[in-house]
Amino acid sequence: MTPEGRRAFGARVAELRNRCGLTQRDLAAEIGRTTSWLSQVERGVQPVNRLDVLRLLADGLGVSLQELRPDAPQPVEAEEPAPRPNDLDQARLLISGHPSLDVLLSPDSPCEEQPLAVLRSEADEAWSLAHGDQLSELSASLGSLIPRLERATRTADRRKRSEVYALQARAYQALSAAFVQQNEADAAWVAADRSIAAAERSGRVLDVFAGTFRLAHAFVRLKRYDQADYVAQSAVAALGRHTDHAEASSEALSLLGSLHLVLALVHARSGNRADARRETDHARRVAVRLGEDRNDFNLEFGPTNVEIQAVSVAVDLGDAGEALEIGERLDASGLSIERQARLDLDLGRANAQLRRVDDALECFTKAERLAPEMVHSHVAARSAIRDLMLVAGRTAPPELRALAQRADAMS
Repeated sequence: MTPEGRRAFGARVAELRNRCGLTQRDLAAEIGRTTSWLSQVERGVQPVNRLDVLRLLADGLGVSLQELRPDAPQPVEAEEPAPRPNDLDQARLLISGHPSLDVLLSPDSPCEEQPLAVLRSEADEAWSLAHGDQLSELSASLGSLIPRLERATRTADRRKRSEVYALQARAYQALSAAFVQQNEADAAWVAADRSIAAAERSGRVLDVFAGTFRLAHAFVRLKRYDQADYVAQSAVAALGRHTDHAEASSEALSLLGSLHLVLALVHARSGNRADARRETDHARRVAVRLGEDRNDFNLEFGPTNVEIQAVSVAVDLGDAGEALEIGERLDASGLSIERQARLDLDLGRANAQLRRVDDALECFTKAERLAPEMVHSHVAARSAIRDLMLVAGRTAPPELRALAQRADAMS
């Protein structure tokens, strides 16, 4: 885009924003960008060439992509997709209201005691399902487990109650992570908050930080970047002092590094390149101290996961070349299906930014084979697939059209 084109586009954005009665702060908050970034766009300083960012602006202004920028690719006509059932609908009902009203009414009624070994095994299985993108199975599993854990925390022998609370915290963390994965951010917030409360009652302080990590991710999905930043920064400040010595535990380091990655994501989504890179570098240094890929608190933190997140940050910042350079040298085979699919998904997004239709399609197809629900429900992935359809137009290959239909990304 020429300087004159940038100024004309910026004036158009300002005109549409004023027509909607929005301040720059209002619109920036709506689209998850900073006021400074939007001001630069309107002054013609900051170019906006990526289709996903153009679509974001158009949605925030309540206009079509073509009304915002007439030279944007025309959407491909398609039939309206049928609504897709959510695999976590039943789990969403599970966290609605008080979890154990009957126990409150009859606290002394006889209740079958739940063996801790069984509860522990089911909590482990819940995380296996979450990491394996088996969300229907996870919803069914937690639909049975969480009510029993809620009852057990109120009826179990006091000597066992601490461990029951710890298992309850883990179960709610798994549920929060799954809700984030399916873009059910408000439900993720509730589940994360319950996990934090249970963790504190268990007396296991680091579990509180694990729940805080899940809470920060829920705020990111809600585009409440100020809240995500506050939650993660507060946790990093406290945990940083706790780990500022050579004997810091691996568990604490995994949490600290993961929280730095959340902050990198927050800054990337806000368009703050310098701070996003700084937080990624902090996470890299923590990973060097850790020295290996681990799965403490089901975070999968370690050197490999830091670089997977670095790919995601680069894509969010629009640095597609950097994302591909990092990602194509990574071997994620030792991590979970969810992590492997996330890497392929982000490499697909990077290729889509460069309008490499065939390469992007290959990456998205690979991610879909590993974790279909992730690709079909991931907002940024669906947006990238939609943009590929716009770029390819009537010449879109059948494989891309089929993928767009499965992801409800045809228009």
